[in-house]
Amino acid sequence: MVRVFLLTAVIAISSPLLAQTSAKPSASQSPSLEQRVADLEAYVNNSARAADSEASVTSNVAGPGPGYNAWMMTCAALVLFMTLPGLALFYGGLVRAKNVLSVLAQCLGIAGLVTILWWAVGYSLVFSHGSPFFGGLKFAFLRGVDARPNGDYSHWVSHNVFAMYQLMFAIITPALIIGAVAERMKFAAVLVFVGTWMFAVYFPIAHMVWGIDGWMNGVWNPAAKITAIDFAGGTVVHMSSGWSALVLCVLLGHRLGFRKEIMAPHSMVLCMVGTGLLWVGWYGFNAGSALAADGIAANAFMTTTLATAVASFTWAMVEYVLRGKPSVLGFCSGAVGGLVVITPACGYVAPTGAVIIGIAAGVVPFFACTRLKSWLGYDDALDTFGIHARPRKTDWPELLVIRCGSNN
Repeated sequence: MVRVFLLTAVIAISSPLLAQTSAKPSASQSPSLEQRVADLEAYVNNSARAADSEASVTSNVAGPGPGYNAWMMTCAALVLFMTLPGLALFYGGLVRAKNVLSVLAQCLGIAGLVTILWWAVGYSLVFSHGSPFFGGLKFAFLRGVDARPNGDYSHWVSHNVFAMYQLMFAIITPALIIGAVAERMKFAAVLVFVGTWMFAVYFPIAHMVWGIDGWMNGVWNPAAKITAIDFAGGTVVHMSSGWSALVLCVLLGHRLGFRKEIMAPHSMVLCMVGTGLLWVGWYGFNAGSALAADGIAANAFMTTTLATAVASFTWAMVEYVLRGKPSVLGFCSGAVGGLVVITPACGYVAPTGAVIIGIAAGVVPFFACTRLKSWLGYDDALDTFGIHARPRKTDWPELLVIRCGSNN
């Protein structure tokens, strides 16, 4: 009798376990051959997997794509390379010798401060869901920003890699401003200004243009009131820093001795080296903004090269005609001008469009940095406004997207 009772109990306990065990294979069933091929096609074409939108579908290609992550980590390093040491050397060569270390310290200080703000709330305010003007606090302190992709922006790039890539943009933007007020702001004042400016200007503008529900995001937000397409930061980075630089240099007033003593650059060697580093790093800035090593990135790479080289040559030739000889500073200024102007449209314009943009970027900034500054009398020490935010500069790439862009 006891044996019968024990046997019955064992059967009663084991039956549900056997049922659960037999049910498991169907829940974790391997994807079909068709699904596996579709995942590979999605990887190559930089599109979503079926598993990204359907909970019932599994994928053997789960998580980020190693090729995409490798590309974006390289681009992130290149964009940081633009600030440290590219911009630091470029500005360091343009100031007087006594102010070189001040400029270098400001670039390093800005990199550290912006990184802390980005970790705390900056990334969340820009790239999480929120209002049309500010993101929320979902990603505050980078909470939940891990190796899994954020499908709002990329299906194959790890969320943490994307966050670090965007951090490099946030670092260089306020660093550009210090060129306009070089030689007249103390280090503490620079840090206070940058901390305030990030919350008042950069975070809201970046969310409005790039945030998934941003007011001006014409790429990902179908409800955007202004359908802007800023491929790599023409508005977020260059317009915001350029116009802010103009306002700040006007508020601070002229440097001591302005127009009374010579304030020539102390080292064109440093300036030229910094320009070269900026040019190289800018490929991560522009081509990396495709968020994939795909055809758009390839087009951005080509158009960035063409516009930059043409603008550098054009600026120097304008000097040749008007002043009798070109200068190293002219070549450097033209190169940076070309890099800036091609940025918002580099992924979309055709080669001829990039050449036309390069010519315009060599001519218009030249007169903005020579004639306009003289006429208006502001002391933009290193021509941040003249190169990064001359009036209506973003109209050229947008017009050329229509006139010179390819159907692709």
